[in-house]
Amino acid sequence: MIEPGRAWAYFALFSEIGIVLLVTTLGGVLAGYWLDQQLGSVPIFALAGLFVGLAVGARAVYRLITRFLATFED
Repeated sequence: MIEPGRAWAYFALFSEIGIVLLVTTLGGVLAGYWLDQQLGSVPIFALAGLFVGLAVGARAVYRLITRFLATFED
């Protein structure tokens, strides 16, 4: 059973994970799309931006989770 104080902490963690993944992925795709528009190329940079954004998001989520778990290891 989850303690009442920790329920809000888990809610905050999951919310932050969703926001981080959304922002990093969308930022990478938009930056790649902008670069494709400037260079007049096929959407190769948009795909590269997608993968870079996902990688940055995954790293940020890993750091969030490890920091979150370290606070509850008491």
